[in-house]
Amino acid sequence: MNIEELRDFCLTLPYTKEDVKWETDLCFTVGEKMYCVTGLESSKFRLSLKVKNEQFEELTQREGISPAPYLARYKWVLIEGEETLPKEEWHFFIRQSYELVKSKLSKKLLSQLS
Repeated sequence: MNIEELRDFCLTLPYTKEDVKWETDLCFTVGEKMYCVTGLESSKFRLSLKVKNEQFEELTQREGISPAPYLARYKWVLIEGEETLPKEEWHFFIRQSYELVKSKLSKKLLSQLS
């Protein structure tokens, strides 16, 4: 996974928007809520996303995956390195993060999106 592949994949998810926040972070959102963030200036690919509560502990035990700074209490992880996960797992966790965030949107906001 690299930034171009990440961008291509995220933009296939319905109602996804991309934005640069904090001048250096590419963020993907659904309903104005972030589900995936990567740094634009880092020489090493890094990605933060939300995972299920029961996955958090297991994932952060893996090499290259740690609790995400500032967001760990919300069960976000930081994945460092393009080769940390196989492509299928990258897609699985990005889509899952999208679904977790989307599921917390209000019914009103969801209806406005569709």
